[in-house]
Amino acid sequence: MRILGIDPGSKATGYGFIEQQGNRLIHLDNGAIFTQSQDPLAVRLQRIYKELCILIGKYQPEAVAVEQVFMARNPASALKLGHARGIALLAGINADLPVAEYSALQVKSAVVGYGRAGKNQVQQMTKMLLNLPEIAQEDAADALAVAICHAHSHHLSQQVTQTMKKNRKLST
Repeated sequence: MRILGIDPGSKATGYGFIEQQGNRLIHLDNGAIFTQSQDPLAVRLQRIYKELCILIGKYQPEAVAVEQVFMARNPASALKLGHARGIALLAGINADLPVAEYSALQVKSAVVGYGRAGKNQVQQMTKMLLNLPEIAQEDAADALAVAICHAHSHHLSQQVTQTMKKNRKLST
């Protein structure tokens, strides 16, 4: 399964592509889409959307995972972050891909094993889990972590579904 992880932001939207082959996670690409803070919000959102669509077309993921909005320091920042997150969701759903959402707590727990881990710990673990030659840029590392979280969560939910199906068959 090929997964696109997205860490939305109006100034920088991180992205990370991984491929899950059995128990292995393989890094394909990562980076960030940067916008100009002096540009109107609509122009910044359009850039994020267009770039995500190009990346989706290039890498052909089978699923998109997006980090949920956390409580920002001020309402204006939270609103801008929400807009960027909406654009990320739209890019995935418009490509007819399943879109999953994960909280920062879920992502950090899946990657570091501790929901209150710091950014540096997330960067270190994504480097280690994906065998990267160097630590990814902060937004890209967060996006890779979201993709890793989805890979782990998707795998677990598949196992739960299979177990439930087996139990139903046994009880009939």
